Amino acid sequence: MATLSPPALVRGITDQEDRIVEGDEALLHLNARCGGSLAGVLAIPELFTLVRQSRLSGLKLAREFCAFDGTDQISGFARISPIETDGQSGCELVIENWQRSDSPASDEHVLERRLDDIDRMVAELSARLDPKLRVLTAQTHAPDLAHASKAIAAKPKALWSEVITLANIDYREPLHWRLLDGAKCTVEGSDRDWRMRLFPLGPEPLEPEGFEMLLVSEQPWLTEANARDCSDKAQDLGQLGETLARVLRQPISRVISNAETIRSRLAGPLRQEYADYAGDIASAGSHLLALLDDLADLEVVESDNFRVELDDVGLFDVAERAAGILRVKAQAKGITITLPENQEEVEARGEFRRVLQILINVMGNAINYSPQGSTITVAISKGIQSAISVSDEGPGLSRDQQSRIFTKFERLGRDGDGGSGLGLYISQRLADAMGGKLSVDSQPDEGATFTLSLPKAK
Repeated sequence: MATLSPPALVRGITDQEDRIVEGDEALLHLNARCGGSLAGVLAIPELFTLVRQSRLSGLKLAREFCAFDGTDQISGFARISPIETDGQSGCELVIENWQRSDSPASDEHVLERRLDDIDRMVAELSARLDPKLRVLTAQTHAPDLAHASKAIAAKPKALWSEVITLANIDYREPLHWRLLDGAKCTVEGSDRDWRMRLFPLGPEPLEPEGFEMLLVSEQPWLTEANARDCSDKAQDLGQLGETLARVLRQPISRVISNAETIRSRLAGPLRQEYADYAGDIASAGSHLLALLDDLADLEVVESDNFRVELDDVGLFDVAERAAGILRVKAQAKGITITLPENQEEVEARGEFRRVLQILINVMGNAINYSPQGSTITVAISKGIQSAISVSDEGPGLSRDQQSRIFTKFERLGRDGDGGSGLGLYISQRLADAMGGKLSVDSQPDEGATFTLSLPKAK
C-alpha cells in the first residue's frame, strides 16, 4: 500500500492519568489499533512514554516517533506540552508530518523493540542515570516504591545500587550495564519481585551519555491481604470503583499490549484463528477498562460534593468533535454521521468536557444499535433552552424501555456487547448537574432520538 495522504497536524489531549480524552481521528484510530479507547490510557507505547515523561517532569518534549498499528507503520514528529485543566495536570500532543506507510519487512529486532516499548509502558519507576550509573531523577506512583523514591531524592547522584539490590548477584563495580539489563532485583519497602531495564542514551551506544532505567514487575501492587484492606477502605469512602480502576489498569493494559503483540504476529508466525483469538483478548481487555472507567465515573457523579464548572459551550463545536472521535467506529459499520450545515453556533451553559462525554455516549450507542449502512443525524436548536439531538435508524424503543433506559445498570436485555448499563445513567446525572436534561423520543422500528437540553449561554 502506498503512503496515504496524511493530515498536516494531528492533535490530542491526555489527562493526569495519561488517558486520552480528546484527539483527532488519525490519533484515535492508531490508539484503538494499539488496544486503547477514548478516556482509556494512551495505548501507543512510543507516545505513552513521552507523554508520561512530559507530565511528570513538567517539561516540553519534542521527538520523532515510529509506531506500528498492526498493518502499517506510522511515523511523525511529536511535540508534547504539559497543561493544566481544572487544576489537574495533563499533556497536549501535536504531531507534525504524520505519515502512514507500508510496514518494513520484519527482522529479528522487531519483537525486541516491541517488548522494550511494552516495558516502558508498564514500568512503575522510571529514572535517568548519568554515565556512571548515578541516579539523577526518578519518578514513580507505586505506593511500595515510595521509600526508594524518597531515598533517591534525599541523596542526589547516589548509585542505583544504594536503593536497589540485585537478586542472586553479588554486585561489585565495575559491571557492564548490559549485564544489568533484565536483571532481577528487590527494592526496600516493596514485597514484589522486580526486573531492571537499562537503555543507553545518546548517539553512541558504546559510550552512552547516560541511561534510562526502568523497574518492571509482573505482580500487581495489591496483594491478597492489602486488597481486602483497600477494598474495605474504599467501600467506607465510597471509592471502590476508583480504587479498582487504579489497581487493575496497569495489569489489564499489559494484557492488551501482549495480546496485540501476538495478534499482529510480531512474536512470529501464527495461524489465523490464534491471531483472531488474541484480538478477542485485546478487545475484551479494552471493554474491561471501559467498565472500570464507568465505575469510576459513577462514583464521581453520585458523590455529595460533585460539581461542574459552567461556561459557554458551542454545541456545533462539540458535535463536530464527537463525530470526529467516533467517525472511524461509524465507518466500520458503513454508518454516516450527518451534522447541521451552514448553521450559526448555538451556545449553551455547561462544562465542555461533560457535554462532550454525554454526546460521545449517545452517539456511540447510536452506532452500536444502528444497522449497517444507516445514517445518524445530529440537529441543534435554540429556544427556551439550547438543545442538541442525535437521531438513529435503529430498532427503536417501546414506552416501557424508554421509562427504564436511564436507570442504573439497565441494559434492556442486551447481553454480550461489553456495555455496563451505566453510560446513559451517568450522562443523565451529568445533564442534571449542568441544569439541563437528557431525554429520549422513540417508537418501535422507527429509531430513537436522544436530546440534550441545556440552559442558554449568558
